[in-house]
Amino acid sequence: MDKLTLALDWTPNTIHTGFFVALEKGFYSDLNLDVHLRSPQVDSYESTPAKLLANKDVDFAIAPSESVISYQTLPDKPNLMAIAAILQEDTSAIVTLKTSGIDHMKQLDGKKYASYDARFEDTIISQMIKNDGGEGKHIKITPEKLGIWDTLLKGEADATWVFMPWEGVEAQRKGVELNVFQLQEYDIPYGYSPVLLSHPEILEEKQKAMINFLAATAKGFQWAAEIPDEAAELLLPHVDNKDMEFLKESQRYISKYYLTDTNQWGEMKAERWNSFVHWLAENKLIDKDEKNQLDQQLLFTNEYLNE
Repeated sequence: MDKLTLALDWTPNTIHTGFFVALEKGFYSDLNLDVHLRSPQVDSYESTPAKLLANKDVDFAIAPSESVISYQTLPDKPNLMAIAAILQEDTSAIVTLKTSGIDHMKQLDGKKYASYDARFEDTIISQMIKNDGGEGKHIKITPEKLGIWDTLLKGEADATWVFMPWEGVEAQRKGVELNVFQLQEYDIPYGYSPVLLSHPEILEEKQKAMINFLAATAKGFQWAAEIPDEAAELLLPHVDNKDMEFLKESQRYISKYYLTDTNQWGEMKAERWNSFVHWLAENKLIDKDEKNQLDQQLLFTNEYLNE
């Protein structure tokens, strides 16, 4: 069997359901694949999924599109490539507690933002504040990554970036009201997030296994989109939160974002990538040379999906 390891971007949750469905339903083993899903809990996020992939410690990684852009502009680093979009729409948002009274992005000036310390993250937050009429001068704090959501709930941070199908649903079920600010509302054409990445050398060395992995994974996500409640039941053994009703609610929320209009999983469009890269350049998050470099390189491919 072909052994493959995928580094998850977060502790297992409903963003990852298709992978676990493929595992539990035997879609991987049917194609002679022995797949291991690596949680960042293993080392408390000491090594990011992209870094593990860059070192070829894993075969795939889940990461935001910014990781692809960063690795393709960093000298002496491999040009990691996106090979599938996990979700077709951005379900993330910046949130504050309703009780904080911070109901406009501009009010985050001088307030604490709990950051994941990603390359473009804090400039994006600043730009959202500016686009709402503020100065963009928030205070960045960097808690332990796997505890960032708790810093908001405990009042140790005023805002952070979350996935609405998970933390958003969790907050609603706990009666915690949130103010929600999505990037597109502030004229930021955010790219696909998260995406499935691989290493160019691994793609070449394990081409057939890559194609089989994506075929089985697509089947898993299509199954999860069609039968969300049963998908949540398959996910339950792998998650820390054992609240079945929460998982089902989260699964119903996110399932509508798995597939394209033509019922395909993973496909990406060049205009989405180009729009975000152009925005980064216009706002000087990448320089002219980096922009030219990205224009000449392949940030993503649908090739392995179409096989």
